Amino acid sequence: MKLVIGCDEAAYRLKEAMKETIIQLGHEVKDIGVYHEAPSLYPDIAQKLCACITDGSCERGILLCGTGIGMAITANKIPGIRAAVGHDLFSVERSIKSNDCQVLCMGARVIAAQYARLLVERWLECSFAGGASAEKVARIMEIEQEYRR
Repeated sequence: MKLVIGCDEAAYRLKEAMKETIIQLGHEVKDIGVYHEAPSLYPDIAQKLCACITDGSCERGILLCGTGIGMAITANKIPGIRAAVGHDLFSVERSIKSNDCQVLCMGARVIAAQYARLLVERWLECSFAGGASAEKVARIMEIEQEYRR
């Protein structure tokens, strides 16, 4: 799977660790920054990452900041993107199986790198289950279209 990863300065070190994990798991990863620990605008990183998904160049993305919340809020503003904050195994799994989320958001100030590795591994093992959830995801997309007018 081809993934894209991005972060703000608060999560630079976590991003570097997650890149290693993704590669070790046999996936390809595109790093869109940041490449330093200087202040940055996380909404710009989220927008850039989501563009890689909406244009089809990447299948899924991982956004990292202090809490994951700001990145998720921004990512969910992009038409066609479903992003979720995931700091536990069950939520990470359900973000894919029930909600077909393409973007996982995590906070470097919330979880340790070792646990984040487990979350990313679980997330990459999961696929959308469809079934009853397919109708709900379709409805989410319909609502999104209603507000694009």
